[in-house]
Formats: sequence, structure tokens, C-alpha cells
Amino acid sequence: MPLIILTGYPSSGKTKRVNEIKEYFVKRIEEEKKSLRIHVINDESLHVTKDAYKDVREEKKARSALLSAVERLLSKDDIVIADGLNYIKGFRYQLYCIARAIGTPHCVVYTGTPIDIAKEWNKNRGSEGYDEILLDELVSRYEEPDERNRWDSPLFTIIYDDTEIPLDKMWDSVILRKALPPNKSTVSKPVSSTNYVYELDKATLEIINAFVERQKEFGPGGMPMTVPRSETKVINPSRTVTLSELRRLRKQFVTYNKMNTTLDIDRLGDVFVNYLNSNLE
Repeated sequence: MPLIILTGYPSSGKTKRVNEIKEYFVKRIEEEKKSLRIHVINDESLHVTKDAYKDVREEKKARSALLSAVERLLSKDDIVIADGLNYIKGFRYQLYCIARAIGTPHCVVYTGTPIDIAKEWNKNRGSEGYDEILLDELVSRYEEPDERNRWDSPLFTIIYDDTEIPLDKMWDSVILRKALPPNKSTVSKPVSSTNYVYELDKATLEIINAFVERQKEFGPGGMPMTVPRSETKVINPSRTVTLSELRRLRKQFVTYNKMNTTLDIDRLGDVFVNYLNSNLE
């Protein structure tokens, strides 16, 4: 069953909208006598504190926990609502790939709240809100969804003062809409081509080696860097990324794709770069 991805600034009203969506879906499920379950995954359910977003490593763990929970719960009988910041487009792409691989529809719900109002709501939460400096940092890193991207479509934008939201359209888009078939970048099947495994190893190794050389040359921070095998550039974090960290990420990517997916060889580099960009902030 479908995956509903929430995204928006911190304290922009995502959880309020999640409760409205869940209440509506529960009612429709009962009315239509469907055997479906609804799961809401958020920082609270994953025991992630707001302090986790102050530390790069802890934030990566938080995203990994959400990703694992979605992958574990999403099935033909389960609706999953991912209630989180989900502010990195590369991470929303990873969530999309999980839904696509399972063969279930998905949609993205964007809480369109101006920054000043989000800050006011955050302040009103007192100790339960985000630290002001942290909130500013998260807002500055936010990557707004774009319905032209397949992983951000269908996209439902809900303005902060909307009293009515398109719940009927959400239901139709994820319950009635036929899921797109898995494609070469998401289909789950055992690797059968020796050439594919060779290219997977070779492409990812060339990219991490090029990253290390570029960062040595230009230093941490600055403009994204060009690497071989990919039209997408790799972000250059404002810290030195060690070869051991890159090897660890490469190992995770290669292991996952050997076991779970057969990518189009021509797209290996782009997909790996997207994976790096979602883990190197």
C-alpha cells in the first residue's frame, strides 16, 4: 500500500497535517471495509531527539532509522506515513525508490509555511521546539520539493492557514492510482551479470577516488565537484571527508545493489552520487 511522505520546514505543521490525513484515511478504510493498516513513522516513534540534528553523524543515523522503518513496514496491506523533515531531495528519492521497488504508489505532502511563522510556532513550543540556531541551519539546507521530479510527484502543497486540505485527491492518488511498475533502477532481483558487478565496483571506486583527489586539491567546502561516470556533481562538505568514510558508504551502496537491485549500468554513477549527496551533509 502507499507511502505518504511529509516534508517542510521544522515546526511548519507537518504533524498536524499527518493527524488530519490519518483520521481521514482511517474513516475511509472503515467505510469501504478495506483490510489496511496505517503506520505513522516520526522522530518520536524512532526515539530520535531534536539534538540529533546538531550532529552530522547522529542525523545520518536518524535518516537511516526512518528509511529502515519504511522499508520494513511498507507492504500491500500497510499504509506508511513518513512524518519527518525529509528536507533533502536525495533522501526523498531513496524513499521513492523503496515504494517503486515494492510496486506501490506514493505521494509527497509539502507544508507550505513561511519561515517567520514556523519560527513563531517553534518559539511557542518552548522546550519542545528546536534551538533557534539549529532551526536556521535546517531551513538554510532545505530543498523544496518540485513536482517535475518523479520522486516528488504527485505533490500536494498545503498552505499553513488552509482550513481544508485535498484529502479526497490524496486518497485517489495513492489508493486508486495504479502503481508504476518497478524499473531498472528499483526492481529487486538477483544480480546475474558478471559485467554488472564489475561495473558497479569500478564506477563507485572511481568516484570515491576522484572525490578524495578533488577535496585535496580544492579543500573542504565550496562548489560541488565533478566526478567521473556521473553528470551529477558531488557536494563538497565543509569538513574533510576521510577515505574510510567514503569506503564505508561505497560498501553499503554496493552491498545493497548487489542484493536488491539491478541498475542500468549507464546510470550507476548518477545513482551513487545521489546516494553520497544524501549522506555527506
